[in-house]
Amino acid sequence: MSVQCAKNTRNIALRLAYDGTNYHGWQEQSNLPTVAQTLRKAIEAVVGSRINLIGCGRTDTGVHAETYVANFQTSSSIPTDRIPYAINTKLPSDISVYEAAEVPLSFHSVFSSTKKEYTYVIYCNRVKNPFYHNRAMFYPKPLDIEIMRRAAAEFLGEHDFRAFRSVGSNVKTTVRTLFSFDVDVEGELVKLRVSANGFLYNMARTLVGTLLYVSEGKITPEDIRGIFESGERMNAGPTVPACGLYMTDVLYNIPVF
Repeated sequence: MSVQCAKNTRNIALRLAYDGTNYHGWQEQSNLPTVAQTLRKAIEAVVGSRINLIGCGRTDTGVHAETYVANFQTSSSIPTDRIPYAINTKLPSDISVYEAAEVPLSFHSVFSSTKKEYTYVIYCNRVKNPFYHNRAMFYPKPLDIEIMRRAAAEFLGEHDFRAFRSVGSNVKTTVRTLFSFDVDVEGELVKLRVSANGFLYNMARTLVGTLLYVSEGKITPEDIRGIFESGERMNAGPTVPACGLYMTDVLYNIPVF
């Protein structure tokens, strides 16, 4: 099917999920496979025109999403409830669209967002599990869950998170508000679930790395306040591997799905 330019009359939001193992993140890049490029081409094949696909966040290479939201404008008249099925016929097995909704033309999957949630998964055992390869961080030592929970509480509220990000993107401010940061144990899996009004580049993975430093006794929960005050990246924990990170929820200023 040839792809033509067309006047846009509808704004469609998609809820999707993907395994990020085989992709160089969400954002389109020259000569590299990305989730956005793969999804955009599938949508264009369905609606028959070029689109501008907007994703709710720039997930990095190897990061996954259980819940991700993207939107595009189109003049296609295909019924909304048929859109996911049509797009999925054009997608590989590691990306799936679950829902579609028609939203106001002013809706923007990034700027209309009020809260995002990431979950980091750690497989905690002395022996590797091949079924968690590329889907969880392998950690062969016991974790001190209670002290990690104490440390997680230190991040709640509004703070300047410049010490907990990697250099790589320009932002107007490094101040963010953390709404929750939970540390849960499910058998051999430790899940760290963090929600905020926004995340800086590699912020979620650095927060997890800092909690690992706390568990290992390299810093204390009380040291976190000083890390905020210093603003120095070297004082926080490492950026943990991308394979354990999942985007798990996105909330908006209007009902979407």
